[in-house]
Amino acid sequence: MARTRAGADGERAVSRVVIAPDSFKGTAHAADAASAIALGWHSVRPADEVVTRPMADGGEGTLDAFEAAVPGARRMPLTVRGPVSVPVRTHWLLLPDGTGVVELAATSGITLLDPLAPLDAHSTGFGEAIVDALDAGVERLLLAVGGSASTDGGAGALSALGARFLDGEQREVALGNRGLGGLVTVDLTGLRPLPPGGAVILGDVTNPLLGEQGAAAIFGPQKGADAATVAVLDGNLARFARLVPGLSPETPGAGAAGGVGFGLLAWGAAMGGGAALVADAIGLARDLVGADLVITGEGRFDGQSEAGKAPSEVARLAAATGVPVALVAGAITAEPRGFAASVALTGLAGGAEPAMADPLRWLEAAGAQLASETGVVAAS
Repeated sequence: MARTRAGADGERAVSRVVIAPDSFKGTAHAADAASAIALGWHSVRPADEVVTRPMADGGEGTLDAFEAAVPGARRMPLTVRGPVSVPVRTHWLLLPDGTGVVELAATSGITLLDPLAPLDAHSTGFGEAIVDALDAGVERLLLAVGGSASTDGGAGALSALGARFLDGEQREVALGNRGLGGLVTVDLTGLRPLPPGGAVILGDVTNPLLGEQGAAAIFGPQKGADAATVAVLDGNLARFARLVPGLSPETPGAGAAGGVGFGLLAWGAAMGGGAALVADAIGLARDLVGADLVITGEGRFDGQSEAGKAPSEVARLAAATGVPVALVAGAITAEPRGFAASVALTGLAGGAEPAMADPLRWLEAAGAQLASETGVVAAS
């Protein structure tokens, strides 16, 4: 808990603050966000002990979180087909225990695509990175699936792993959701086997593949799909699902990442909680012992944030150890229940556009504001 340290003004409280934000999607990596918040905090309370622990929930920044937290983690570079087949230079992460961490956002992610292509974007590059990890002999795989650009049901990833998707004339259908509209045969017999320790899907989305809560309806609009296109996407996914034996499209998590969850489940991967698994891997609970305050955050805190996103997982761990938690978010559109304090960058910057134009400046300002306003909380 808070200590005291002698200074020019006599004895004053010294706090231990843990800063564990997710990435601010498309604007700031989690490690950079944590550093900026820490800089702001120290500008007000320079004597405090500040520990940065970048977080992730299975989306963008998962590789960064593991790399920052796991000594000896090694980048494995490669080039894959991006979400519309333009080559993307990327990497996956090899951990010292033989685990491979592969991030969809770094291979087939929405931030790699401009303009968006809801019908034609695909997940093939993600599958190519998985194959590269298998070829390297990984013992098990952690597959971070957030941030997808596509709604292809994971067909692209499966095709890289050896599956075949054929039309009525036994020709390979085009990559992307559009190709699924002509699908007649799904052949999974050529799929690469799982690694010895299996594969775990890092993601907290529980949506089914199809319907009003499915991949197309819920996430398609974020990927550029209007109402008519969402209907096409969902119909093509339904056609695909009918041809995959032994797996219900109603399986929780099948709708993750435009249906990549469905494809990975068909391969034999197991669904896991993204933020909880990342927090466990980086030892966040251990870091919170003896802390006086933890600060977490993400780009947008909304109605989905309580459903297992990084801030909710950090808040859960903080509550379990009796540590107050503060929230920093680019925008806050839902009530931040359970947080001792909250700061929205849009409020500091005067709007979304200036906040996104210089996020590190406003993250630093948020850290300074929290240090000024919650110093008594942290020192109590």
